[in-house]
Amino acid sequence: MPFTHPDQLVGGQNMAAFLDMLGFSEWTTTVAGSDDGYNVNVGGKLFTGYDRHPRIVVLTRWGLGDAAGRYQIMAAVPGKIRTDTWDWASRACGVKDFSPRSQDIVAAYLVKRRGALPDLLAGRYAEAVRKCRREWASLPGAGYGQREHRLDTLRDVYLAHGGTDIEA
Repeated sequence: MPFTHPDQLVGGQNMAAFLDMLGFSEWTTTVAGSDDGYNVNVGGKLFTGYDRHPRIVVLTRWGLGDAAGRYQIMAAVPGKIRTDTWDWASRACGVKDFSPRSQDIVAAYLVKRRGALPDLLAGRYAEAVRKCRREWASLPGAGYGQREHRLDTLRDVYLAHGGTDIEA
């Protein structure tokens, strides 16, 4: 379950289930000793403190990255990382820290920004995933060259966390 109660998330229970699926898909919720993935840096190391995005740059097989938190959101690091998703999205949402609640709010905002909220509300799970696949490299069809999960595996996680899917 995301830190934020489904009643406080745009999209309600389906959004909460989708966020749980994203945490699973991004491999953060399965990291031993983590705070349900909220304190996981790219590569699986844990970070401490939620006052801001940690911006810990790690060399991965795909190059430099600083994705962090349950939803592995990138932030700009001058001279190293240009992707600034956390910076502009957190400003758009009005969040001031990297707390679990702020991570949930920003992730839900990114889902909505990708146009997937109407699909989640209508129970069109596969379409919501399709619309979000360019935001999260672990989703099927993302095309970033990273390991992608199968849609049916992720659907099972989504349904197990209380999501509805009219195609299931």
